Amino acid sequence: MESMDTNSLGKMRQTTRLGGGELRIARQHQKGKQTARERIEALLDPGTFSEIDMFIQHRATKWGMADKRPLGDGVVTGTGKVNGRTVYLFAQDFTVLGGSVGEAHGRKIAKVMDLAYQNGAPLLGINDSGGARIQEGVDALAAYGKIFHHNVRASGIIPQLSIILGPCAGGAVYSPAITDFVFMAEETAHMFITGPRVVKTVTQEDVSLEDLGGAAVHAARSGVAHFTSPTEEGVLEQVRWLLSYLPPNNLTPPPVVDAGDEPSRPTPGLAGLVPNDPKQPYDVREIIETIVDNGEFLEVQADYAQNLTVGFARMDGHTVGVVSNQPQYFAGVLDINASTKGARFIRFCDAFHIPLLTLVDTPGFLPGTDQEHEGIIRHGAKLLYAYSEATVPKVSLILRKAYGGAYIVMSSKHLGGDMNFAWLQAEIAVMGPDGAVNTIFRKELAEAADPEAKKTELVQNYREEFANPFVAASRGYLDDVIAHAETRERLNISLALLRNKREETPTRKHGNIPL
Repeated sequence: MESMDTNSLGKMRQTTRLGGGELRIARQHQKGKQTARERIEALLDPGTFSEIDMFIQHRATKWGMADKRPLGDGVVTGTGKVNGRTVYLFAQDFTVLGGSVGEAHGRKIAKVMDLAYQNGAPLLGINDSGGARIQEGVDALAAYGKIFHHNVRASGIIPQLSIILGPCAGGAVYSPAITDFVFMAEETAHMFITGPRVVKTVTQEDVSLEDLGGAAVHAARSGVAHFTSPTEEGVLEQVRWLLSYLPPNNLTPPPVVDAGDEPSRPTPGLAGLVPNDPKQPYDVREIIETIVDNGEFLEVQADYAQNLTVGFARMDGHTVGVVSNQPQYFAGVLDINASTKGARFIRFCDAFHIPLLTLVDTPGFLPGTDQEHEGIIRHGAKLLYAYSEATVPKVSLILRKAYGGAYIVMSSKHLGGDMNFAWLQAEIAVMGPDGAVNTIFRKELAEAADPEAKKTELVQNYREEFANPFVAASRGYLDDVIAHAETRERLNISLALLRNKREETPTRKHGNIPL
């Protein structure tokens, strides 16, 4: 009898592991997609997955559901390890009822979310679903609501990563939107509130799945996706790479690794990377890669709001969040999308005790009616708010120019910057020398015998009296003016001194960021 029971258990497990069966698995593969279990195997360290709720079934009976009661109910849940560290995860199985979300399906996800929250470990969600299970009516909607509520509760407590490897439509998109980072596979992953048919009916627009909600759209235009890759394997590798920088929860510091890169390594090569001409563009990623450990930099939202570069790196083996203006795009100006992108990244780093390293080279906020009418005041304030609110160590370096409100916003001393540095070529002022001279000396220039020569003279005087870094340093707004070669060493010293920083915050439920 015992042997029979064991055999029955084995058969039930085998049935569950087959999901929707060989035919549906083959169809999944034909679309270039892996099954839920194949994805889990590829993501986790080998042999570490421990499944829970394998035998759960739905209890719906209407619309033919009484005869369709697959074990597991279309989602695989459990725990395992990534890079030797515990994670909790769920993976929707499109081969079982299209991965649709019903009461039991949602309850499984909520349960593993509870476990991640209670045990202080990252939560990974692999999304591949046809959406709410219509046959279960309001119970399906209730399942989504419970998942959303759990996402919000865990926000800032544990890292939450959403991995979109198939369709994610309707209400389903809001769970990934609440999480910290969204990954999408190119061509096979799609996210949208309403699909192409509804769009056609309501707005008369003809649009494809890819153009409406594909990875390229969400990576470059909407900003919903933080990472994309042409293959599922590439996406899962990005997930593993990101997790290597993150702590498991908000009470545990990020992991420290022996990078093998001397913290006091001289960086004389930086001198040749930033042109002296403030109007000449360059790629700030070269600066970042020269400064950080081993040149390793994981850029976040690389295709969105490219005038601001954000991402993770290590300094002396410790994780840092890097925020930098990118002069290669729109001269590194701050606009609506860059402000929102930066604010969200800063708030994530602050929630998980990741120090902020800010590199500044910006002429200001982007002018124009479009920006003003779309709310640059409100959106720009988000970036200001995020920097002011952050209590993690904040170290900044002005590379070349920092003008006007953008100087203040980019982790200045006035917003609580802990250590603020500038290179010798840095210009800090209300506006650039050309604009300042044209504004202040308009009459003198018009009356000058040689306006160009007069302007050159005035611009030089302005630089010497107002725009050079020693003016700000003399007032204590900069902690030091440093040479290119000592940059990495000085930044590492500062980050080390601030490692045990503690800052009291006001007693309040939460602030009111200008969303």
